Amino acid sequence: MSGTPSYILGALLSLSLIAGAASAEPAPGHGSLMSDVERLVEAIEAFQASSTAPRLLAETLREAIERSNQEAEAAQERIDSLESALRVLEHGARERQAARASPVSADPEDVEFFEKHVRPALADNCFSCHGPTEQKSGVRLDTREALFGLAGKEPLVAPGNPEGSKLIRVTRHDGEVRMPPQGKLPEGVFQALVEWVERGADWPEDSPILAPLSNTERLAHARETHWAFRPVVKPALPKVRNEPWIRSPIDRFILAKMEEHGIDPSPPSDRAGLLRRVTYDLIGLPPTFAEVQGFVADPSPDAYEKVVDRLLASPRYGERWARYWLDLARYSDTTGYVAARDPFYPFPHTYRDYVIRAFNEDLPYDRFLLEQLAADLLDPGPDKRPLAALGFLTLGRRGKLDDIIDDRIDVVTRGLLGLTVSCARCHDHKYDPVPSADYYSLYGVFRSCTEPEELPLLQEPDPTSETYQAYLAELERVEKEEDIFRESLHVSFLKHAREKVGDYLFTSYEVRDVTADDPFQRAAREKGLHGLFLSRWRGFLKERTANDPIFAPWLAFAALAPEEIASKGRELAARFAASADPEHPLNPRIASAFTAEATWTIGEVANRYAAAFAAVDREWSDLLASHSQIAARDSSAVLPKGLAEPNAESIRQALYGADSPANLPKEDVESLIDGATRGKLNNLRNAVLRVEATHPGRPDRAMVLLDSPTPFEPYVFLRGNPANKGESVPRRFLAVLSANDPPPSFRQGSGRLELARAIASPTNPLTARVLVNRVWMHHFGRPLVSTTSDFGLRGDPPSHPELLDHLAARFVEEGWSIKKLHRSILLSSAYMQSSAKRPEAEALDPENRLLWRQNRRRLDFEAMRDSLLAASGKLDLTMGGPSVQITDPPFTARRTVYSLVDRQNQPGVLRNFDFANPDAHSPARFRTTVPQQALFFLNSPFAIEQARALIARPEVASTTRAEERVRRLHHILFQREPTPEETDLASRFLSNPSLSGPPPPRERSPWRYGYGRLDKTLQRTFTFTELGHFENDSWRVGPKYPDPELGWIQLNALGGHPGRDSDHSVIRRWISPVEGQVSFEGHLIHKGAEGDGVSAALVSSREGILWSGSARNCEVVTEVTSTYVRRGDTLDLIVAPGAGDAYDSFDWHPRIWLIGPGEDQAKRAEWLSRLDFAGPPPPLPQPLDPWGQYAQVLLMTNELLFVD
Repeated sequence: MSGTPSYILGALLSLSLIAGAASAEPAPGHGSLMSDVERLVEAIEAFQASSTAPRLLAETLREAIERSNQEAEAAQERIDSLESALRVLEHGARERQAARASPVSADPEDVEFFEKHVRPALADNCFSCHGPTEQKSGVRLDTREALFGLAGKEPLVAPGNPEGSKLIRVTRHDGEVRMPPQGKLPEGVFQALVEWVERGADWPEDSPILAPLSNTERLAHARETHWAFRPVVKPALPKVRNEPWIRSPIDRFILAKMEEHGIDPSPPSDRAGLLRRVTYDLIGLPPTFAEVQGFVADPSPDAYEKVVDRLLASPRYGERWARYWLDLARYSDTTGYVAARDPFYPFPHTYRDYVIRAFNEDLPYDRFLLEQLAADLLDPGPDKRPLAALGFLTLGRRGKLDDIIDDRIDVVTRGLLGLTVSCARCHDHKYDPVPSADYYSLYGVFRSCTEPEELPLLQEPDPTSETYQAYLAELERVEKEEDIFRESLHVSFLKHAREKVGDYLFTSYEVRDVTADDPFQRAAREKGLHGLFLSRWRGFLKERTANDPIFAPWLAFAALAPEEIASKGRELAARFAASADPEHPLNPRIASAFTAEATWTIGEVANRYAAAFAAVDREWSDLLASHSQIAARDSSAVLPKGLAEPNAESIRQALYGADSPANLPKEDVESLIDGATRGKLNNLRNAVLRVEATHPGRPDRAMVLLDSPTPFEPYVFLRGNPANKGESVPRRFLAVLSANDPPPSFRQGSGRLELARAIASPTNPLTARVLVNRVWMHHFGRPLVSTTSDFGLRGDPPSHPELLDHLAARFVEEGWSIKKLHRSILLSSAYMQSSAKRPEAEALDPENRLLWRQNRRRLDFEAMRDSLLAASGKLDLTMGGPSVQITDPPFTARRTVYSLVDRQNQPGVLRNFDFANPDAHSPARFRTTVPQQALFFLNSPFAIEQARALIARPEVASTTRAEERVRRLHHILFQREPTPEETDLASRFLSNPSLSGPPPPRERSPWRYGYGRLDKTLQRTFTFTELGHFENDSWRVGPKYPDPELGWIQLNALGGHPGRDSDHSVIRRWISPVEGQVSFEGHLIHKGAEGDGVSAALVSSREGILWSGSARNCEVVTEVTSTYVRRGDTLDLIVAPGAGDAYDSFDWHPRIWLIGPGEDQAKRAEWLSRLDFAGPPPPLPQPLDPWGQYAQVLLMTNELLFVD
């Protein structure tokens, strides 16, 4: 029964365990329990031939349960066991149904996106009315069958087509039917639905209503049946027929599989090819011609071993293999978009340098993991550099705290364990035995941690260093600028509060019974006051007593109804003016304020207080001024600490004292400032952060995570909602990987160190398997387990399970040494095979899953760029230090591992060459072939520069003989001699006279970016001034931002920000390169409740205003079905601010497409403003001469760009 599904075996096991204990006589007409088991075995044997087997098994079990129900009560244990077996069986059936419903090729990332963003959104907002219990209007949204119209009903989703999906149309709220009816979905939730449909609307399963397995049963079932959760056991080495081929134990596992399928291994690669392969694999650089010649000529039997050892000892090895780890760790130098904050992390490079050093030093992998999760809790001794390892946790994308923690859980569990634990954030994992309780146990670990304001130094700086002193001076300068500005704001707000005492008193009376925050804040704004001060005044007055020497009159008047103040005011005023109570005397200054006659209202009382307080404040200001003049002449003079007259001083204390409502801690200033002031303050703060993050003299610090003084006690967030509190859970490890059930709670602080030790334990069945699988992938081009970060139930099984366990067990036995793991793989015959295809083997194994040859692999971006630099002779091998920008001239020659990674604005060249997405853990890179890759080599100034430098290398330029120059170029690039055909081809290419002509003219983009004014009377753009400065992927007025005169004007790929007023609206102009009818479609989006929104218009130079509208905290469809244009006509996308220009950032990146050509068919028929957006074109490089063009051609060859 080797092919029998595990869930059937589980059902059989449950039955067989109780068969021997059954002693009751069977009911009439029924067989014994033993016959039930026999029927079960018969059904199992028929399983492969009949899809009805699960039904037969279920019927067998149900009959047994029914019979047991009719027997004595003593059979209860038997009933329970039978029901457990039935649940196991039905769970297996559910798995089979889900497998049939989901295509095998479903992208795991799409499945994860659905489980994290879409299913919770539908559950929270839709299932109550359109779910399993109720289907209003006949609509159901909780099953794949209902959503996609598989049951004959109208489909609600059109995969890949959001506009054609009814679900998207009704949730957008721009049609007759709007869902949810109570209001629009949050923008992030709606966009997640749109993205899900665009991705293809993957719905991993339908969930029939069956009795689910309990979490305990799921755990037991998974531990017993799933290969990845079983302990790693070193298997016996298999016997093979072709013993001479065996060089390593690895070869036995590979060869046994091949012999089982009748395939022979491929012959070894030639020596030059093998050296190139192993050199790229270990250091990411090509061998030199001399190294190839030396290896080919070395007759010693250990020549190859010596090469492997030399490469493993090279510092270049750590740079190569660190980059693979940085993909897993979603390394980036920036935080991603965080509003109004400098996006650059201050010391991300210290983590990257730590990883490089760890690989070079062959730090044991278990220690490597311990340091990355809990270096601060280990004893590092005098060497503090391991603290930098905590960048593994801290260098993810920033945003909401819960999302930061989710990112950390994801990178730890997918990266180190190969489990998609984050899928249990909103509900128990749909496939793996990971309940939400496990997710929130880990959540509690990371929620119990904090990042310190001051990061620890990795080593003390040299005080004599000039760059360090320059850093200190620059840091002091920018911090002083920020402090001065903050102090000026603080003084300004305190002055306001002390001058507006009467207004605050009066308004606090008006809002005395207001409890809601919105009307309270609105009342403050309408009076030109600040809600924070008003709240302080209201709280302060509530704490006063009726006998307060200063505020007793106010309290007495405020206690009266308005109509009572008019009738009783004169009597009250006279009593307070007399101040005749010797036990509770009134401050004379306040008493005198009530002597003058008046028509008494609460406003009049506030004015009397305002006058009394203002008089005392003037006395204090005059006193300070006079003493300041004295202090200017006499440095020993001391400023006064208060007014000499006690009554005046007590009033002054009500204005200046620590508990005064007119006082304000400096740290609260930011809560009072407006948008423009906040922008200036943010710029000053970002200047400080930029110095700390980029100044070359700054001392290195570690991006650490520390335990909080008081650990967070976690609980389950029901449906992922923090406000929906579920059961409390302890901080502990995943149950499915724990020896104890339940796992022991973490007791040491946050539990991070205990978590790290559980992950890095030799008994953990996943950690070693996951790592050796990743290393294998980079040596063979494909892993043993293709789902490298998903070893769960939905992951693919290993192609060579015994080999995987052999590697994992040996890896742990050899001290978790990654270099020893490399060595064992690289010295195998399997690795050394030729990559040449063999038709007879390919017919039997077209995907080469049996590894009968090596896989051909293209160089990744880092190896490609480094190879170009090595070929040009310019490669800079300086190690470590802050990241460098590699995409802008003058081009750095540093290795690509040191390039700056910006997760928010990743350069196009990195995307074109499949660079890892730094937004999340990246287990493997995509492999695409797109035209932009060839265009990079043809047009990139960097590639052209390397071609020119290659020809200028002394060994190439020193010879004038064309044949010898071609020969030397082949030595450098291909480490071999050119063939006669290649030499002849080069000669004919270089003699082509057309190679010396001028370059073709550059085609200019149809888009322009500027600002100006819309004349609504003429319905035309009245003025247009092009923006002349491009910085941070945005067009702006100049280098100062915001511009001192025009404000926050900018345009970027997604949208922008208008200027101070409608005369300075931002304008994205499209100049038509065609003649014909065009359509226009987009969405104007203004996010956030702050500000008063933006107004916009689409203006044609031929027809005037085609569309106009406005947006405030919403999304507006902007659509023109047809308009006629001729070449040179313009369509202007104009966006103006509201009454104020604060909080006016917007998104508007429409699409224009040709629907009816005029005189001729256009070459291009669609313009996407987001994708077309660009800065100023770089200057055209000097054209290459024929030799430069020949070098450029050689740099583009597959021989250079592929490992084999």
